[in-house]
Amino acid sequence: MVPEGIRSREELNLPPPLSEEQALRRLKQVMGRNKVVRSFIGLGFHDTFTPPVIQRNIFENPGWYTAYTPYQAEIAQGRLEALLNFQTMICDLTGLDVSNASLLDEGTACAEALGMAVAHVAGASRVIVSDKCHPHAIEVVKTRMEALGIRVEVADVLAWKHDGSKGLAAVLAQYPDTTGVLHDYADLARETHEAGALFVVSADLLALTVLRPPGEFGADICVGNSQRFGVPLGFGGPHAAFMAVKDALKRKMPGRLVGVSKIPQAVLRIV
Repeated sequence: MVPEGIRSREELNLPPPLSEEQALRRLKQVMGRNKVVRSFIGLGFHDTFTPPVIQRNIFENPGWYTAYTPYQAEIAQGRLEALLNFQTMICDLTGLDVSNASLLDEGTACAEALGMAVAHVAGASRVIVSDKCHPHAIEVVKTRMEALGIRVEVADVLAWKHDGSKGLAAVLAQYPDTTGVLHDYADLARETHEAGALFVVSADLLALTVLRPPGEFGADICVGNSQRFGVPLGFGGPHAAFMAVKDALKRKMPGRLVGVSKIPQAVLRIV
């Protein structure tokens, strides 16, 4: 109920009611005044094109979303298979061992990765974030780390050298960086590991189809935005993120994992 103290006693100044058909026609007229322009925001967001063959045979194919059993949280057997394929693709592109299937957007994924590092590294008190990461990701990281009591140092990570100080949980770098420049982070990865910290890479997923996978140059965790793979811009998102980690970190990974069960041979013999 609306509290008595904030109720208005005056009649609302509303126009005459419309039928459903009239309302839809009016809304189309209003929306028709929108002006579609090209976006140059960049920063990890890119327009996409979905080939009709994919739209018709996957997105419009009820076999991918029809309920398998109504009481199961995964909604559909087809959805489970799609998530499994997604995780497999992420592992292939990042060069890491395990991927999850449940993160909101790139900024959140960066914060989750650094939170993993804080939980993994004993005595962690700070993280270093590249000043060439996407600005929205940096802001999300600052907010999330503040709640954990972790200091965020935004710096030029290519110029950073381990000075023997303690408490570093992770170094986060963008690949390619927010200006589109591609860097070789192999030396930075070694320097990070010498400091006893984890090396986190926020990567452009589509670029990883041609670039060296982060797992090959020393990344412990790779995150990013999967919007590049056909998700419409949607006026800024959020868009589904991804995360892949080394096998040693899989039990600290947030989100959910979709896997394939293996029946032991002994069970098969008993049956």
